[in-house]
Amino acid sequence: MTLIEPVQRTAAQDYARPRTRPHVVAAAADAGVPVLDVVVPVFNEQAALSDSIRRLHGYLLDQIPFTFAITVADNASTDRTPAIAAALAREIPEVRYQRLEFKGRGAALHHAWSSSDAPVLAYMDVDLSTDLAAVLPLIAPLVSGHSDIAIGTRLSRSARVVRGPKREIISRCYNLILRSTLSARFSDAQCGFKAIRADAAAMLLPHVADTGWFFDTELLVLAHRCGLRIHEVPVDWIDDPDSSVDIVATAVADLLGVARLVRGFATGAIPIRSLTAQFQPQPDPPPPPSLLRQVVYFATVGVLSTVAFLALFLVLRDAWGPQVANFTALLVTAVANTAANRRFTFGVRGRDGVARHQAQGIVVFGIGLALTSGALALLHLATDPPRAVEVAVLVLANLAATVVRFVLLRGWVFRSRHTAGAEPVTSVSTQGDSQ
Repeated sequence: MTLIEPVQRTAAQDYARPRTRPHVVAAAADAGVPVLDVVVPVFNEQAALSDSIRRLHGYLLDQIPFTFAITVADNASTDRTPAIAAALAREIPEVRYQRLEFKGRGAALHHAWSSSDAPVLAYMDVDLSTDLAAVLPLIAPLVSGHSDIAIGTRLSRSARVVRGPKREIISRCYNLILRSTLSARFSDAQCGFKAIRADAAAMLLPHVADTGWFFDTELLVLAHRCGLRIHEVPVDWIDDPDSSVDIVATAVADLLGVARLVRGFATGAIPIRSLTAQFQPQPDPPPPPSLLRQVVYFATVGVLSTVAFLALFLVLRDAWGPQVANFTALLVTAVANTAANRRFTFGVRGRDGVARHQAQGIVVFGIGLALTSGALALLHLATDPPRAVEVAVLVLANLAATVVRFVLLRGWVFRSRHTAGAEPVTSVSTQGDSQ
């Protein structure tokens, strides 16, 4: 009911990069925000504004089963549009009003969508040329999570369109240009009837440069190149004979925008590869290995380590003495043992944490050294044992050290692998779904 300024918290903060897409209705209810925000960009629309907003509000109130807001985004109007919009915002609780001191439909949508708190964002032209019966089919696949963007199309065979041949020819030629130059697979870039999920908008909008009529096309091309799902809804559309849009100027600006995108993709100025990576679904981390599997792998690594330890000990014993030989053999095999257990027993890969794990492994090695060296020391204090007895004592001491090592590796060195929660990531579909 109040006039609003751009809010500080954006939809990206609430909805970006979840592991799985949130149920937007529940998420919006928990956050105390509307599910849907319909933005109506306006410039000097004092004649049509009040009736259109009331008509739109009445329809949404009666037909849409979700909470909603209507945001009037004023592009520096110089007539009575600001006063009318402000009055509507005071009168109707679901109506919001934003004032921009510069022109440009793209700028208005960019600003309104970026500052919205709703998880599903839409816009439509103030003349309501598109039949409002298409609103629910437009937003339903976004609410369900099936699609990322939804657009109305006047070029589908099932669409019912009333407009002059000049606009029809221009529209079809423009979309043919998009298909041939930018490999676009959506059918109608310019229909003023679109919706987008807030998480997708949060990642696409910073890369949309146009502030005018080409905004829609640029957004859709980026979305298509990133593999987002674009859902198309055939609409019933009646041309507004009083439209103030300059067709020639808009067509020239659109062609310049197409050329800019072609150049940007060709030169790499548009970071489509890094942008695409943000939308790639990231697999869940594999579950931690079972205790039985860990024991089997650890035992295998332990047997191999023990064999290597005894071989080194026997080679070095005569030249360096039993204690030095034991220390050297145990140190060498401990480093290899930690690396092998890290990779195979506990499933930790990559370079992250290698130094920390090896440092902790050295501590575990010190405990094993104390056990084996202590056993050797006690044995030599008691008697001058034959080699076979010495080896047998070392084997038993190593078995005890092995049990201690497993407990410490599992419960301390690699504990974070099993207890730390993974950061949520976005699971956004990368399959095109345009008609």
